[in-house]
Amino acid sequence: MSTAPHPPVEALRSTLYRAVHAAREGFAATADRGPSGERVGQYAFDLVTDEAVIDILTADGLGVLSEEAGEVHTDRPLIAVVDPLDGSTNASRGLPWYATSICVVDDDGPLVAVVVNHVSGRRYDAIRGGGARADGRTLTRTGAPPLHEAIVAISGMPPRPLGWRQFRALGAVALDVAAVADGTLDASVDCSVDAHGSWDYLAAALICREAGAAVADAQGRDLVVLDHEARRTPVAAGSDELLAALLAERAAAFGS
Repeated sequence: MSTAPHPPVEALRSTLYRAVHAAREGFAATADRGPSGERVGQYAFDLVTDEAVIDILTADGLGVLSEEAGEVHTDRPLIAVVDPLDGSTNASRGLPWYATSICVVDDDGPLVAVVVNHVSGRRYDAIRGGGARADGRTLTRTGAPPLHEAIVAISGMPPRPLGWRQFRALGAVALDVAAVADGTLDASVDCSVDAHGSWDYLAAALICREAGAAVADAQGRDLVVLDHEARRTPVAAGSDELLAALLAERAAAFGS
């Protein structure tokens, strides 16, 4: 990426919300809820929403790293990391937990992010150094319960329970992690092994961090990666203490 001057961050956030709107319209206009036939786990509406999002982002000068399309104009100074519809299987079955997730990355890392639940309409966003919001209201996490009292979202199944009070398997990592930022969930843990691309978690991770929550890769790696083939194992919690406890339980359960 080059070091050309950025557009104002508020303008970038507006671009991302226009892209989200385009994704929502594309999904609503697509009657086919079945597989795309191009790869396992991809739906016809994934391709429609992806095209709609990329058209908006590239027209406004952004490069794109997309789950569906891969790399588009990634020589540009700002790269939008995009999951046009996170939780596609939920969407295909009418389960109300799916979203568009977009994070703009510059040479210093995540800069602007939005995650929008297409069923509830809940709108999360964040600007690096400028805080996080949900539906326009500032988010501030000031703590979290201990693990034995926590409600935790999981992706994949652990070998055994990880010491939580209760768990939820909701099916959309972007929304799971974003929900930690506003306290809907106490934590979110990926119990699969390197199953998620940066489009799944990067926007929600910025939202969490700007809200005061904690996010890490289960193996201690940098979560900011702009390689379409790279995968990570994101874990988020409402406090550093809860994150540490959850990471320790996960490591013990997996023997690592």
